[in-house]
Amino acid sequence: MEEIISQLKVKIIEALNLEEMTPESIDATTPLFGEEGLGLDSIDALEIIVLLEKNYGIRLANAAEGKKVFTNIESIARYVSEHRTK
Repeated sequence: MEEIISQLKVKIIEALNLEEMTPESIDATTPLFGEEGLGLDSIDALEIIVLLEKNYGIRLANAAEGKKVFTNIESIARYVSEHRTK
């Protein structure tokens, strides 16, 4: 799972152009959305959805599932490890 977390950090930084961040500066348990976390927004969420589909063959079924999966990078990695098709 550590490998998936590392991959996700790099891919999210690239996809969202978070140039001021490094993979090491992101804690896997930091919330992705909201002021206390990375401060991502709904457009960022769409970018992450595209990233998951393109890189791991994952399609989220509904918004409620997405909200749970997108809590933090660790929760995304857990979901990827259980549902990936690529």
